[in-house]
Amino acid sequence: MKRLLVLLGILFASVCHPNAAETKPVLLYSRYFNAEGENRYEADGTYKHFIGLLRESFEVKVNDEPLTAEHLRGVSVVLVANPSDKAAGENPPPHHCSPEDVAAINAFVRGGGGFIAMANQEAHNLDVKGFNTLLGTFGMQWEDRYTDAKKLVIPESVPILGGLRWAYYTGDSIAIEADHEAKPRALVRNDLTQKPIKGTRDAEGALLAVAEPGKGRVVTVTDSGWLTDSIFQGPGIGGVMIEEHDNFEIFLRLARWAAGKP
Repeated sequence: MKRLLVLLGILFASVCHPNAAETKPVLLYSRYFNAEGENRYEADGTYKHFIGLLRESFEVKVNDEPLTAEHLRGVSVVLVANPSDKAAGENPPPHHCSPEDVAAINAFVRGGGGFIAMANQEAHNLDVKGFNTLLGTFGMQWEDRYTDAKKLVIPESVPILGGLRWAYYTGDSIAIEADHEAKPRALVRNDLTQKPIKGTRDAEGALLAVAEPGKGRVVTVTDSGWLTDSIFQGPGIGGVMIEEHDNFEIFLRLARWAAGKP
């Protein structure tokens, strides 16, 4: 009888509070591809505010462990920001994306996992060549064509992000392979009618793209600075502070999409 009452209590709680039984999907912020000593975009540093907000919707884990099947068990989405090309200071060289990494991440994604990779502007120690070996398996490539900081109002017709305002802080472009089996496509293209706030570079092409290989989902963004504390709390980047943006909402929607959530 006591056990029955306990079960009825749990059932009543789940009916009255449908979210009570739900568990947050796990988002792994992987530092596996970042050089030791690389202090940009650290979870307890320049990404502290962003990660704090993210914990409201995801169980966030942060580590630099290899992205093997064992370490990805239970993970819904993996986030990688600005994978390093060279060593930071006197520290050892960073780990570059290997064929084993490509195979493991593909197995994770194609089995139903989500993967988000973010690049950055030039001279910020970004491993374009190595990481493109991974992105290429999803029909996408980072390429060195740049756009300076601007405020992009995303058209209402754009899936997932329609109507949101993106404070974009400089990055490269994404080349997309037509007819690739992973169904890569541009989600946000650079709107040349919306001019950079500072600087003259304004490359035509995709700034944010997605793909759906197998059962999983991939997102790649051409900037990592758009989620730093200086964007949310000031003073901006490079003398530019873009007010009234939806940067966190943009990432949250992308992360939930990658995790297969509404």
